[in-house]
Amino acid sequence: MKLNVVLYQPEIPENTANIMRTCAASNFKLHLIEPFGFALSSSKFKRSSANNLDNVNYERYINWEDFKNKNDGEYFYMTRYGKKAPSTIDFKSLSKDIYLIFGKESTGIPYELLASNLDRCFRLPMNSNVRALNVSNCVAICCYEVLRQLDYPELSMVEPENFKGENFLLNFKK
Repeated sequence: MKLNVVLYQPEIPENTANIMRTCAASNFKLHLIEPFGFALSSSKFKRSSANNLDNVNYERYINWEDFKNKNDGEYFYMTRYGKKAPSTIDFKSLSKDIYLIFGKESTGIPYELLASNLDRCFRLPMNSNVRALNVSNCVAICCYEVLRQLDYPELSMVEPENFKGENFLLNFKK
């Protein structure tokens, strides 16, 4: 089973770049559905990605149909209109690839797509003072909920040796 994040027509380069970093860190494949509100080749986008373009597995699609025709699996749609939390979805019981789908910042996922998949719509619970969280925050929270349920497959629970190493604090001196 493969884990995937899908961005439907992302508009803000900094959000997409941050999501790329989350995907690189968590082994999710990123699917980007055009049109974008920015150029992936722009220096602003590359700077925002914090050099994670080389570390993330991503693919571009010309539209939703192109994406759907190339990817089979379990689709879940993040929307403020969803009525269940991601923690209520039993990701561990799924055998097909998992796709977490997030909409563009201004309007989200098209309503007709959501309406035809109501049983697959979810939201992050929050109080009534805020309409929604930033999409990059939503992606991170949802990815790590899936990973938590799957017991963090192929992820390290300690600081890698190629950084400061798992015993850094044991050897730390003020």
